Formats: sequence, structure tokens, C-alpha cells
Amino acid sequence: MDFLEIAQNRQSCRRYDPQRPVEQEKLDAILSAMRLAPSACNGQPYHLTVCRDAMAHSVAQAARGMGGLNAFAAQAPVIIAISEEPYVKTAALGAKLKGIDYRSIDIGIAAAYLTAEATAQGLGSCILGWLDDGKIRSLLGLTRPVRLLIALGYPAPEDPLRSKVRKDLDELVTYR
Repeated sequence: MDFLEIAQNRQSCRRYDPQRPVEQEKLDAILSAMRLAPSACNGQPYHLTVCRDAMAHSVAQAARGMGGLNAFAAQAPVIIAISEEPYVKTAALGAKLKGIDYRSIDIGIAAAYLTAEATAQGLGSCILGWLDDGKIRSLLGLTRPVRLLIALGYPAPEDPLRSKVRKDLDELVTYR
């Protein structure tokens, strides 16, 4: 798959096949791709905690919200928690001087690389931002804020590729 095919095929998977575990080789490839993501001053101000089986289910429960929001994540055989780490000194200085939260940007880029490679590996993914940070930290023994969860697994047959609804390029792009 080239990148455009990956972008066209990647979607938020909301139905996973709970009987199909994610192979370690695929997980290694996904994490290796994420490791190559650019970050401010190459600081990589994040840490990933890979949760499987019962721990993935427990973490998924901590992402449930009003009216069953994110309930589907409990089907995913893998949940990856991305927690925030301190800046390297140069990025910390830049963030302070410019008033920009580079860590959030870097975490978003890492999540994009991770989910793109998951698609290339034939897996489904969903980035979850609604979560109970305190509960997840307690479950995983983390001391720093959890910013995102990523559910990973094989899509269930009843989760086919959906048509993408996006703004037209002329609404998103200006040439000067």
C-alpha cells in the first residue's frame, strides 16, 4: 500500500474481532513506525503502554463515557495508552517562549504514524480522547497524564470500509 491508499483505507474501527489477537510482529512494525514520527527537537515527549487481554479490557472500560461512548473499545485485543513525558530542554524553552504545547502536537503525529502503519498491517484502529486519566494511570501504574488511547485489532466483518466525508480542498487550502 502506498500512503494515499493507507489514508483512503484508514478509518476509526468500531467493531473488532475479539477472537483474533494481534500478532507480535505486526505490533512491532506498528511501534517501529511510530518511533520514526517527527517531534519537536526530536524529543519524543511521550511513552506508550501496550495493554492486552484483561488489561486492555480494563483500560477500555476507563474510556467509556455517557451513553456507552467508546463501549466498542472493549472488543479490541490491544489498547495502547499514550502518556505525556517531559520535554527535552530545547523543546521546553521553545514551548515557553512561543506559548505552544508541542507535546500535544508530537503525540498527535505519533498517533497518526501508529494508526497509518496499523492500516498497512491490515489492522483497524481508533483514537480515543474521551478517557478517565486518573483511573487509567492507576490501572497502569503511570505517573504522567494519559493523553490518548488507541484501540487496535482486526476489524470485524460487519465493520466494512465506509465512505469518507471530508471538506473540499478549496475549503481547506489557500494558495498565495
